[in-house]
Amino acid sequence: MGSGLALMIKPEVTPMGDDPPSFDAMLGFKNGRKPRVMVATQQEMRAARIEDEFRDYCAHHYLQLEVCRRENFPWVMKCGAEKHKWDVCAYEDYVLRMKEYERERRLLERQCKKKQAAAA
Repeated sequence: MGSGLALMIKPEVTPMGDDPPSFDAMLGFKNGRKPRVMVATQQEMRAARIEDEFRDYCAHHYLQLEVCRRENFPWVMKCGAEKHKWDVCAYEDYVLRMKEYERERRLLERQCKKKQAAAA
């Protein structure tokens, strides 16, 4: 179900995309979770004039791609390996964000069901 439709049908259990998680990040993880770390620093991204939309956890791959493009211009097709690394990282980041969204939605649904059961 699309998030817009879900927001209309079940607004109480649909998390908003930009909101921080409302549950403990370690909830349900016995051994903890591996923290995500930005590899590229803000100074590196500012110096390379990377646009805001590319300043994410894959920025270090994007920086390598841009360096390759500058070095190989006009034959930017030689940068296929760097582009592939960046694409794979962006896809994995997307999958992780969708998993976090789904986790938040399920926890909200669970909390709502517990409240209903306690009220009955």
